[in-house]
Amino acid sequence: MILNGLGGVTLSQQHAVNSAKLMNAAQPDYLSTLVVTLPLGAQRMDSRFDGHFELPDQLGLLREMHTLLSHLELDKTIFRSDHASNYLVLKGVLGKDKAMLLAQVEQALQGMIPLRHEWQRGL
Repeated sequence: MILNGLGGVTLSQQHAVNSAKLMNAAQPDYLSTLVVTLPLGAQRMDSRFDGHFELPDQLGLLREMHTLLSHLELDKTIFRSDHASNYLVLKGVLGKDKAMLLAQVEQALQGMIPLRHEWQRGL
C-alpha cells in the first residue's frame, strides 16, 4: 500500500521516487495506492513539516502517480488504484500494463478523463 500525498506538496516527487525504489526491491505480488486524507486536520502532519504541510491538489496527486508509475520496474505485480480516496481509478498488471496506466494518467492530466468528484470519494 502506498499513500499518495504523504510527502505533501514539498516532498511529493521524492515520495513517489522512493516508494518506487522500495517496491522495485520488494517485487510485491500486489500493490495498491490510496490518497492520504486528514479527517482530523493537518496539525499532526504540520508538526513533522515545520508547520507547512500541504496536501497536493488533484493535479499534484496525478503528477505524483505518474512519477510513481514511471519509476516502477515490476514484472508481475497486480496494481490497483481504485480505493474511494483516489480521484482516478487505475487497474492493471505491472509490467505488461505500465504504458496503458501511464497513458491514462496523462489523459487525466490533460482533462480527457473525468476524475471522481469529492462527493464520490465517500470520505
